[in-house]
Amino acid sequence: MVMTQRIAVLGATGSIGDSTLAILAAQPQHYDVYALSGYHRLDKLLALCQQFAPKRVSVPTAAVDDFAQRLSAAGLDIEVVGGAAGLVDIATDTQTDTVVAAIVGAAGLPSTLAAARAGKRILLANKEALVMAGQVMINAVKTHHATLLPLDSEHNAIFQCLPLAIQQDNSQIHRPNHGVRQLWLTASGGPFLQQSFTQMQQASVAEAVKHPNWSMGKKISVDSATMMNKGLELIEACHLFDLPENKINVVIHPQSIIHSMVEYSDGSFLAQLGSPDMKTPIAHALSYPDRIESGSQPLDLFALSGLEFIKPDLQKFACLRLARQAMQTGTHATIILNAANERAVAAFLENHIRLTDIADINEQALNEIQVPLLDETADIDEILAIDNLARQYTDKLVAKLA
Repeated sequence: MVMTQRIAVLGATGSIGDSTLAILAAQPQHYDVYALSGYHRLDKLLALCQQFAPKRVSVPTAAVDDFAQRLSAAGLDIEVVGGAAGLVDIATDTQTDTVVAAIVGAAGLPSTLAAARAGKRILLANKEALVMAGQVMINAVKTHHATLLPLDSEHNAIFQCLPLAIQQDNSQIHRPNHGVRQLWLTASGGPFLQQSFTQMQQASVAEAVKHPNWSMGKKISVDSATMMNKGLELIEACHLFDLPENKINVVIHPQSIIHSMVEYSDGSFLAQLGSPDMKTPIAHALSYPDRIESGSQPLDLFALSGLEFIKPDLQKFACLRLARQAMQTGTHATIILNAANERAVAAFLENHIRLTDIADINEQALNEIQVPLLDETADIDEILAIDNLARQYTDKLVAKLA
């Protein structure tokens, strides 16, 4: 690694942003923090601007003037841009080498797709870019010679366990000489693995967001509790690795030590192990194909008392079943499922519905909403139109339950 990479961290104030910036701060000889973005936590974003002095920063449109004044008062000369257009501008900036796509939800799609079309190196933590626009995104990466590296610990683990030829071109996975039989996504099982469905029905927000192994934001923590997070990761994996959903298995592994596996035709399983710390996959993607220090705690093999593997209960964790159904149906269905889930999770976090209502709402939206079929040539306006329709429909479903 010789040249300094100029990094734009989109979603800098979230948990992925925290881990990314910790690595960047420890490796100033390799990385320059060129741009940052934040949405809710603008005080934290200001502190990050003071620490890293980026050239550009993106905030919500309504906050641009105020944030610019705060930067000026702090003696910082940083250009401030706003809204979705600002994020796209940073993602496509000729000075940006690498885009860390860490914005949660559908809001991260336009800038991530724009980065692909600008031929950037993309470190992908935003699930929705592939769940909502999988083939569109993959086609853009290939057409414009962008680089797409997964940050999710599970997808990053699979990536590391695949041959170099497949890492460089996912269509190579179908060549028989590589011998890839199927992929295995591991799941922690979340906070309710050992509890009954009735106990899940009565779960509070505080209980649902208390993940046993990982420190994550509220939305992704709730998704882990319902296993929708694993369903979304399954959809992602189909697009990242060019495989149908029946070639991707999900296994619950409560210890979160094995992050995922690749099963080969000769009977071999290759697994990637590590402590449950997002800095490990982020450091891998930042430095790929080289390796750097991540700052994560090394895995102590002698401290491991045992590794468990459990088949998911698809009645208790219906969201995982719905994700497979949506992937089988097509892109319009995965857009609907993602939008419905975002709105249902938001309603749960506001104490309007029960945790178990999320799957019921998702299934109703998936089965009832009628939209045109999409193909790989769909544009972002068509994708966002379905997303918006699904959100409006879901809000009506939530209102009935609330």
